[in-house]
Amino acid sequence: MTNNEIEKAAERVAKLQAQAEKLSAPLADAQAQLEAAQEAEAARRAERGAVYDREFVDSWSARAEKAANSGNDARERFIEALSAEPWFAAYVEFRAARYRRGHVLTEAQRAQRFIGETNTVPEQRWYDAQILEEIQRAVEDQAATLGAQFAEELTQEREAHVSRKD
Repeated sequence: MTNNEIEKAAERVAKLQAQAEKLSAPLADAQAQLEAAQEAEAARRAERGAVYDREFVDSWSARAEKAANSGNDARERFIEALSAEPWFAAYVEFRAARYRRGHVLTEAQRAQRFIGETNTVPEQRWYDAQILEEIQRAVEDQAATLGAQFAEELTQEREAHVSRKD
């Protein structure tokens, strides 16, 4: 490289350094403004989150009661629809036979005690049919899915409250 080329390269470097210095101050200012805005937004969100959390803590009992009772009408509709099903009526009849047997055993035990005999009548044995477990598992799986959807709605409600600009 010649001296002329070295001088030109040095001038170019000096020129670019001057431009970089000229742009670095606004960039640093912009970065500081961004950090300040992000910190202010984080503080605002934290404050809004605290307000939401306080309101939620103050109202959780009523919310929980409302959530618990929100299924009452559905339960009544379920029992009504279930009662109309022939298979359900047959199952009720089957289970009623177990109750009738239980009443016979109880009466026989009472009669033996009344006449002073030693109790030889067995205790009623209760057991559930497998179909109930299958139905219960299906219900719990679907109910858990609906519960998870509700939890997501609560999360979105909180996020909307925290994100809202006043």
